[in-house]
Amino acid sequence: MTSEATHAAAAHPRRLLALIGSYVRLTKPRVVELLLVTTVPAMILADGGFPSPGLIGAVLLGGAMAAGGANTLNCWIERDRDQVMSRTSRRPLPRGEVEPRQALVFGLVLEVGAFAWLAVTVNLLSAALSVGAMLFYVFVYTIWLKPRSDQNIVIGGAAGAVPVLVGWAAVTGRVGAPAWVLFAVVFLWTPPTSGPWRCATSTTTPPPASPCSR
Repeated sequence: MTSEATHAAAAHPRRLLALIGSYVRLTKPRVVELLLVTTVPAMILADGGFPSPGLIGAVLLGGAMAAGGANTLNCWIERDRDQVMSRTSRRPLPRGEVEPRQALVFGLVLEVGAFAWLAVTVNLLSAALSVGAMLFYVFVYTIWLKPRSDQNIVIGGAAGAVPVLVGWAAVTGRVGAPAWVLFAVVFLWTPPTSGPWRCATSTTTPPPASPCSR
């Protein structure tokens, strides 16, 4: 094998790994992690003990897929705006690491997979809540609120509080009053922790309705 062929063969796995990494980054793993952190405590409280590891694993996998799909769709919608903000300009779509159409398909596949997985392995209510959170995040927060209102983080935080409802519903099959209390706690906790971080890490012009633009 010639040296050129050797280098080409070695480069192929590296390109594949880089592409996989780009798709993973579209899902915003750190955001997904924060959402899943609130799910397990809700399941423990709903169970009054420790739910089965199988149930926890099924909920976390489905939740990760749903949240990752929502984040990917968010990246697809905001790909042009992301190019002009330093905090987001290095995301896979602005850098051309993933084609927009491929990102859209990837996000939709994750959402369909999340719904099917949760419906089959957990229950239909958990699946519906997860997809409902995605719809709220994409259409209410990303498309409607973010370009128009400086309260987008406050209202949009509702999507980030839904995982506690998913966890509760996974254990009990319903959403009781304690679950809504947990939802309110997470919902009220989101704005003061999200807004300052976004402003501190955005060094170029934010969207007109952003709190950072004040």
